[in-house]
Amino acid sequence: MVRYTQKLRLSGLLQSLELRCREAADANLPLTEFLYRLLADEVERRDGKQLDVRLRRAAFERPSTLEDFDFSFNVSVPRTQVLELGTCTFVERHENVLVVGPAGVGKSHLAQALGQRACRAGHAVLYVSAHDMLTQLRASRADNSYERRLLRFTTPALLIIDDLGLRPLTGEEGIDMYEIVRRRYERVADFNADGRLDVAATIAAANTVSLFPGLGDGSLSERA
Repeated sequence: MVRYTQKLRLSGLLQSLELRCREAADANLPLTEFLYRLLADEVERRDGKQLDVRLRRAAFERPSTLEDFDFSFNVSVPRTQVLELGTCTFVERHENVLVVGPAGVGKSHLAQALGQRACRAGHAVLYVSAHDMLTQLRASRADNSYERRLLRFTTPALLIIDDLGLRPLTGEEGIDMYEIVRRRYERVADFNADGRLDVAATIAAANTVSLFPGLGDGSLSERA
């Protein structure tokens, strides 16, 4: 039994085999029900492992959740809209989200909470600050790894860029940002892939206007 489950890469079955055998004997379960429960255990185990991998690769700073967000702290946060975003249908519809507001309203928390939801919905996610992302791209030019580094930011189904607009873009940073956006949109248009751009910008209103002219204060969460 052990040898065959290992050969079929079903070794997780062994973790619940004794329990399921005892249940089947005590309840006189049909063979099909016994096999169903045993295989369901294996599927649940694999789903859990895959979720752990997605969460690790997402590189969240903290395990923020929508359940932990205090909407009463700032009544200007559009609760209904945020909870609708939490269904992650915007990822499936290839829609973009721009989170804008002053410091302290919880933009980073909401961005990471939406990322957590996306991971649990089965989507590949990457969370990164604008500074770290642009620093990595700048450094990659020195060792000719620019294209490979770009792939890290263009392949996830959901890319979350935090602190965008905290400072003005300088040098080639504007080009790098444009290249990321362009390639993600091209993936959607040319290959029907799951490209997204989810931006959490921890910036003051004045910086918001300078980075996105005409946007103004806006709401905390706006579809872009």
